[in-house]
Amino acid sequence: MTLEEGRRVRLAEDIGIGEAFAAGPGEAGESGETGAVVGFLSLGAGIEGTVERVDGELPESHEVLEYQRLRSLFEDYGHTMPAASRERLEAQIAVLEPEWAAHRERGRRVTVRVRWDNGFVLDGAHQDVLTPL
Repeated sequence: MTLEEGRRVRLAEDIGIGEAFAAGPGEAGESGETGAVVGFLSLGAGIEGTVERVDGELPESHEVLEYQRLRSLFEDYGHTMPAASRERLEAQIAVLEPEWAAHRERGRRVTVRVRWDNGFVLDGAHQDVLTPL
């Protein structure tokens, strides 16, 4: 899925935002401490909103980076390697093939800023938790 500015999306799963604090008059200390935890803030699956900004690509997983490194090594130097080393390298590449295939199918992954219809804004949201409308 390609997310772009202005696209409508729906939250695919519940997201816990964090603890909610209460700091009445005089409750915040000089060090900036807040009051007691009074709840937990979450956004429920199914709410809809609009992508305001596409921030950037998420880093690739370690397995994808390792696959790219080993594949490059094999293509550049595989023909010069001893047979046992070449076979070991081919086996390592084969183990990483499923992760590479999933990466290619999924495409680039980005984070976005979404303004929900209820007024909340979620910044840095991974596209994996969003469904396009």
